[in-house]
Amino acid sequence: MAGFQGFDAQTIRFLAELEAHNERDWFNANKPRYEQTVLEPALGFIAAMSPHLQEISECFTAIPKRVGGSLMRVYRDARFAKGKPYKTNIGIQFRHERGKDVHAPGFYVHLDRHECFLAAGLWRPEKAALEAIRQAIVDRPAAWRKARDDKGFRANFSLGGSALKRPPRGWPADHPHVEDLKRKDHIATCSLAPEEAAEADFVAATAARFAATRPYMRFLCGALGLAF
Repeated sequence: MAGFQGFDAQTIRFLAELEAHNERDWFNANKPRYEQTVLEPALGFIAAMSPHLQEISECFTAIPKRVGGSLMRVYRDARFAKGKPYKTNIGIQFRHERGKDVHAPGFYVHLDRHECFLAAGLWRPEKAALEAIRQAIVDRPAAWRKARDDKGFRANFSLGGSALKRPPRGWPADHPHVEDLKRKDHIATCSLAPEEAAEADFVAATAARFAATRPYMRFLCGALGLAF
C-alpha cells in the first residue's frame, strides 16, 4: 500500500459524481475508480494514522481493512437508503478496542464534497452507557468541568450532538451541569475545509487535533469503566 499523500481532487470528484448518480449500475461501472480514488487513499490514511493513534492512546484501533476495519461501508443500510444505495462520504472511525459498533467511544473522520470534519466521543450511546456518563458527571462535576473546558480541547473542538429538551427523568433538574445531563450524544466536532484533507500533512494535523481531546476522551472512557 502506497504511503498516504492526501485525499486529492479525484477523491472529491468521485464523491460528487456518486452523489449525482447514486445507483447500482453507475457504481458498478465505476467501481475501479472508487477503489483507486476513494478506497485506496482511505486505507492508506488509516494505516498512516495507526502510530499516531497509539501515541494518543493504545486503546484505540486503526485497522486498514476493506471490510470490518476502521473504514465505514460505502453501502447504506437498505432500510434507510430511500433508493440511494451508497453513502457519498468517506467515514472512518478509530474505535475503542472494547467497542463493538459505531456507538462505542472513538475518533471519527468525515469527508465529502461539502465538508470535512473530525469528531471524538460517543454517538448515540446505548442507554446504559449514557446513564453511566450522567452518573460520572454528577459524581465528579469538577473533573467533568475540567475535561469539558480544557483550553487545548476547546480551542479545536465544539460540543455537539442531540439533547433532550428537558432534564432526563430521575436526574436533578437543578444540577449545575444539567445541560450536559440532557445530552443524548457526547460528541465533540472540529470543522475543516475539504482542501485540508488533500494536504500530505493531513495525518499529522488530524493526529494533533485528536490529541487535544485527551481530557474529554479520558473522562468518557473512565465513566464507562474503559481504559484510556
